[in-house]
This record gives sequence, structure tokens and C-alpha cells, in this order.
Amino acid sequence: MSEFHLYMAQRLSALVMAPFVIVHIGVMIYAIQGGLSAAEILGRTQGSAFWFAFYGLFVVAVSIHATIGLRTILGEWAGLRGGARDAVSAVIGLGLLALGAQAVWAVTA
Repeated sequence: MSEFHLYMAQRLSALVMAPFVIVHIGVMIYAIQGGLSAAEILGRTQGSAFWFAFYGLFVVAVSIHATIGLRTILGEWAGLRGGARDAVSAVIGLGLLALGAQAVWAVTA
């Protein structure tokens, strides 16, 4: 994938993430203000296809965005180039995706 395509993918993932971030923060403020316990929150999210899809898409967008950003940081700060930079960022990105997917499953399944 060219640098231009990666640049555009990161910008598009940011565009996708923006409404997810706003909704997530709003939901967290609502939960805290309402004094909901963790058990009450899980009671509302478990078995919900909506929250599964919402947070699942959120995790995918964040994983893409973070992986591309990390790739740039590894090149600029760690001096990694080419395949090494791409491999390290891909492994970390897949790890983020796996951890995020596990969290979404735990909260919604």
C-alpha cells in the first residue's frame, strides 16, 4: 500500500471514529451521572446486537488508525524502515484488534 493510501486510510478511520467517540463519551457521562454500577451497565449491554456492532466497528476503526500512526512513529522515532517497520506495526495492530474484539465480546455476549 502506498504512503498516500495509508494517509487516506488513517484520515478515513479518524472520520469514522469521531461519531463513535462522541457517543461513547456521552454514554459514559450518562452512566456515571446516573450512578450505574458495572453490573447494571453489563445488564444493558449483554445480548445487545446494537452495542456489539457499535463497539465492534469502533474497535476496527481504532485498530486501523492506531496501526498506521504507530507505523509512522516507528519510522520517525525508532528508525525502523521497510518490512521491519510494517511487520512490527502490523503485529501490534493485530494485537490491538484482538484485545478490542475480546473486550467487545465480554461486554456484549
